[in-house]
Amino acid sequence: MSHSTSSPAVLVLEDGKVFRGTSYGKTGSTLGEAVFSTGMTGYQETLTDPSYAGQIVVQTAPHIGNTGVNSEDAESRKIWVAGYVVRDAARRASNWRSERTLDEELIDQNIIGIQGIDTRALTRHLRSAGSMRSGIFSGDDARRPEAELIEEVKNSEQMKGRKLAESVSVDSAFVVEPKDFGWAEEPKATIVAVDLGIKAMTPQRFAERGVRVHVVPADTTLEEIQSYNPDGFFMSNGPGDPATADAQVDLLRSVLKNKTPFFGICFGNQILGRALGFGTYKLPFGHRGINQPVLDKLTGKVEITAQNHGFAVDAPVEGKTTAPIAEFGEIEVSHVGLNDQVVEGIRCLDIPAFSVQYHPEAAAGPHDSAYLFDRFIDLMLENKN
Repeated sequence: MSHSTSSPAVLVLEDGKVFRGTSYGKTGSTLGEAVFSTGMTGYQETLTDPSYAGQIVVQTAPHIGNTGVNSEDAESRKIWVAGYVVRDAARRASNWRSERTLDEELIDQNIIGIQGIDTRALTRHLRSAGSMRSGIFSGDDARRPEAELIEEVKNSEQMKGRKLAESVSVDSAFVVEPKDFGWAEEPKATIVAVDLGIKAMTPQRFAERGVRVHVVPADTTLEEIQSYNPDGFFMSNGPGDPATADAQVDLLRSVLKNKTPFFGICFGNQILGRALGFGTYKLPFGHRGINQPVLDKLTGKVEITAQNHGFAVDAPVEGKTTAPIAEFGEIEVSHVGLNDQVVEGIRCLDIPAFSVQYHPEAAAGPHDSAYLFDRFIDLMLENKN
């Protein structure tokens, strides 16, 4: 059974809007960028996605916690969200895989949340006003004067300009072997995956297909990568502003010059865009959830995708174009978001590199985009021959 005794809680936005409810998880105060996620399922995967570091996540689905949490579905070593906002927290967890309640997990991991607020009204506000700095204050903190709380939120750090990937990355390299996921033969390829906030399901998706994955820290050097003699190079999703990722951009440029096949997801897509010479920009409210429609321009198919990003690549959506750094040749935007025409994928035409802005590993679903792992394996195998 859940719940800790709830105390008063308040969610404060930097524009002065205030929502009052009761505490959920640990009592105290926390600051972060308020964002909303539209997934109907997969709250545990959301909470443990490192891309949410520094963010207070609002769940648009009203009923959260009903299946509890377990040790198998976590996407990383801990919960990363700065805070958690739900409408109806489940009174009890009911699922055969449940090991404990979400409330207990939030308390154990010191995550401050708020329940019982109108998340629909909050989401509509963020959808029009944009993601913004916010704070959750519960217990004694909730009784402080509103003006004081608003001032504290206004003085907190903005997401634009934040460098977070290194803070969520692993400290040391590790390997994910195909044999651990049912692959009986020798690995068909080896890749190095830079962890900028990688989700556990990503190397698993490669391993299931016979690829050995060396997951390495965010500050890994080109020499260290080359020591693995990889067939391919991968950059993961992750939190923060891609404009701060100069070291990773320089690293990727060196890899691209060596003609090593490259695949990037989310933050990795933004880094490829920057490596080619394009800029990035902050979206007003971002794309978060497991129901985002994307057009694959190569096939004409519409994929329903899982996404979690607040920044995008500034590149021409139509036709082929020469990369601003001309030595990388021609590129094309391969995937486009159908809600707002944002760049959702880049394909290089003269070097073996491509990326997407969304999450094909999609542990909580949907799995429309799983073919991208096969596309990268084909690219590596072509390059080997």
